[in-house]
Amino acid sequence: MTALSENFKVTSDCSKVVPDVRDRWFKLFGALLVALLLGVPWLNPAQAQVPTAMVSAKKTAGTILVVGDSISAEYGLKRGTGWVKLLEQQLIREKKTAIVVNASISGETTSGGSSRLPALLTQHQPTVVVIELGGNDALRGLPLDMTEKNLITMTQSSKKTGAKVLLLGMQVPPNYGDAYATDFSSLFSRVAKAEKVALVPFLLKGIADAQDPVANFQADRIHPNEPSQARMLANVWPELKKLLK
Repeated sequence: MTALSENFKVTSDCSKVVPDVRDRWFKLFGALLVALLLGVPWLNPAQAQVPTAMVSAKKTAGTILVVGDSISAEYGLKRGTGWVKLLEQQLIREKKTAIVVNASISGETTSGGSSRLPALLTQHQPTVVVIELGGNDALRGLPLDMTEKNLITMTQSSKKTGAKVLLLGMQVPPNYGDAYATDFSSLFSRVAKAEKVALVPFLLKGIADAQDPVANFQADRIHPNEPSQARMLANVWPELKKLLK
């Protein structure tokens, strides 16, 4: 795992992490497991509504399908302020016509995404599939080889339909252990390299690894706040733009 920034250095001994940065990470992400145990109100996939937004009334150049978890599902945000919604506005500014389908569900794992994807591909026939999953796998301590296998399955299924794929990578804080953090971070690049698809190494770059990361998150210290959504889009857009016609 590469360093998240000059201010965040991980060694095999977590006690050697720069103390103030380490403490901020522990406070920020320590709430993750607590929130899970206390029952963050995840949506049941059967209850989820998949919003479809047309960027232009003209004939579109294609469909962008985003399959993610709460990070992309506007959890805790005012509707229409998440990074996926901002993507629609970016497409308009760039004069790129497209349909954006946000099929993200709070609490989703790679297993759930893998199960839902075939129907989504049939229904929406996307030209680009953006996969933002894996964080909940790590949160729940699921085997990383299963996470990697699911991401490969989703990538291959998308490619078989002719769609291009963009993987959005995530990272975990050092209190998960150096070995686990390294393995988790690297699995996204392994999948991208093996399947020859585009990759954003860390979706929360500049947010979770900032000098004061707590300021970039909602009160639960789990989900990025509204001001951070633009930064997330800025991380995604350069790679996504390359995949659009």
